[in-house]
Amino acid sequence: MQNLTAKVALVTGGARGLGEAICHILADAGITTIIADVRLELAEKVAQSLRDSGKEAMAVALDVTNAAQIETAIAKIVSQYGRIDVLVNNAGVDLTVSIEEMPVQEWERILNVNLTGPFIMSKAVFTPMREQGGGFIINITSTAAKRAWANASAYHASKWGLLGFSHALHVEGRPHNIKVTAVVAGGMRTPFLTERFPELDLSTLQDPKNVAQTVLYLLMQPADTVIPEIMVLPMKESSWP
Repeated sequence: MQNLTAKVALVTGGARGLGEAICHILADAGITTIIADVRLELAEKVAQSLRDSGKEAMAVALDVTNAAQIETAIAKIVSQYGRIDVLVNNAGVDLTVSIEEMPVQEWERILNVNLTGPFIMSKAVFTPMREQGGGFIINITSTAAKRAWANASAYHASKWGLLGFSHALHVEGRPHNIKVTAVVAGGMRTPFLTERFPELDLSTLQDPKNVAQTVLYLLMQPADTVIPEIMVLPMKESSWP
């Protein structure tokens, strides 16, 4: 199993929900954790809670659609810690409306955050990972990349695209010891769902900590093993065959 102490991980959308759960799980495993979010004040709260418990953590303001900001952040991390071992592309947005009601600007925003963002982030870390001899890129996709429901056309397009991008990056990363995995996550008890759909039966959703544990499991695989795709579903998810 991989020794994760002294590793450095960056988690986008790390201030709430699944991102926050991943940050806590990784920090508990001894990984230096960078909490990246557009809401710096929320990211700093997570970082401070980790530091208060003796973990190494740092918050950074990061818009995953801003290439210049991303390059600056990655350079800062590599300068401060000497390396970057793990990237978790977790940040995501959605708008639940019909295609007729979907503004073009919102379509572009969703695709930019959910698909172009992971591309820019992965491109930024790929060179330092290759130069240091390897790394991990984990893309949080969704069952929206495997099936479809109404009023989520942009979200589906972005997540199907992210799944394809993840597999393509897996092929490119293997010769450089860069492991790439798509985590296909089913519904979770996070603000991403509960704030938009308060009528949801929470018992049908999984704890985001369960998916975060899966991320840690991926990082702990032997050096000569990679898992390109893994699906994590709630036991009571009724809309999956």
